[in-house]
Amino acid sequence: MPRDVSKRKLRAGIVGGGQGSFIGAVHHVAVELDGQAEVIAGAMSTDLQRARASAEAWYLKRSYDSYEEMAEAESKLEEGIDFVMVTTPNHVHFPVAKTFLEHGIHVVSDKPMTFDLEQAQQLVSLVESKNLVYALTHNYTGYPAVRHARALVRQGEIGEIRKVLVEYIQDWLMTAEEKTGNKQAGWRTDPSRSGIAGCVGDIGTHGENLLEFITGLKIKSLCADLTTFVEGRALDDDANMLLHLANGGKGILTCSQIAAGEENALSIRIYGTKAGLEWHQMEPNTLLFKPHGQPQQILRTGLGYMSDDAKAATRTPAGHPEGFYEAFANIYKMAIADIRRVESGQKPEGGYPTVYDGLRGMQFVYAAVESSQKGVSWVDMP
Repeated sequence: MPRDVSKRKLRAGIVGGGQGSFIGAVHHVAVELDGQAEVIAGAMSTDLQRARASAEAWYLKRSYDSYEEMAEAESKLEEGIDFVMVTTPNHVHFPVAKTFLEHGIHVVSDKPMTFDLEQAQQLVSLVESKNLVYALTHNYTGYPAVRHARALVRQGEIGEIRKVLVEYIQDWLMTAEEKTGNKQAGWRTDPSRSGIAGCVGDIGTHGENLLEFITGLKIKSLCADLTTFVEGRALDDDANMLLHLANGGKGILTCSQIAAGEENALSIRIYGTKAGLEWHQMEPNTLLFKPHGQPQQILRTGLGYMSDDAKAATRTPAGHPEGFYEAFANIYKMAIADIRRVESGQKPEGGYPTVYDGLRGMQFVYAAVESSQKGVSWVDMP
């Protein structure tokens, strides 16, 4: 039965994200940033002592020993949660999301959406059948400059897109961090928890999603070379890909977690028949617009010339930095607005990554791995 959510904050629950988790704390800040929701319940770890301690540290009203118990109990409470945040390692994303959707509870999940492609296809079918909101936190789509870039493409300011260069490079897995007790490195390099890809699934999917989000173009086919540089590591830590885009344009995508000296260097450059665009995540308030035969323009978020989509994602006046947490919060703000719409019988408006973007991400991972295993050959994307 639909809940009346028109005159109150939404109630959120969290699975995973316990003490020692980086991303759980990010979700916590982001979901509450705009005052539209509060986290009240959680099953924050499979370690029961850590789960309870984590819930106490966040002053949650209810703590559960398992996500199954949580979904069952919350779905029956008059003041149960409206949606759940899934912040676990990859292999748990699908069973958690599936369980809460089956109990009529909306889902916001970290990426990649599922452990494998079959699960992704199942989740698409489930979301469609349940008429519930499913949002995927590809948070880089929440940056105002990224949203303005998409608006420029849609308005025809770039012209026909010919070439896209996207890279996401880090150095935090330069050495075998997974053997030092690093929890994040441990599960990200473990095929039983991360899936068939390491670097490609972890950060390569962000590059794929950012490219398709801004350009509106699908990757038609790819040729990928995946490498594991650190001896003894089970999954890739570096990848280089050639891309064919649906409109005939070409692209290059590279991702690496062994690039010495790099922090979190996600960037994208787009070149069309009229102009080029360039954006760097580590300088997120700036978008470079490069019209052919004219001076390069430095566009800054928070100013009047930005698109309505960018303005809607901006919280502070020009010159006041906005970043990672705010971009994450924009995904939540849009998803929460859609949860309110769906619960009142309206259609969702979207604007954020959904279950279909999650499926694209898994298709990308599988195509990249297949291409590399076949000797770096061209593989079609669905």
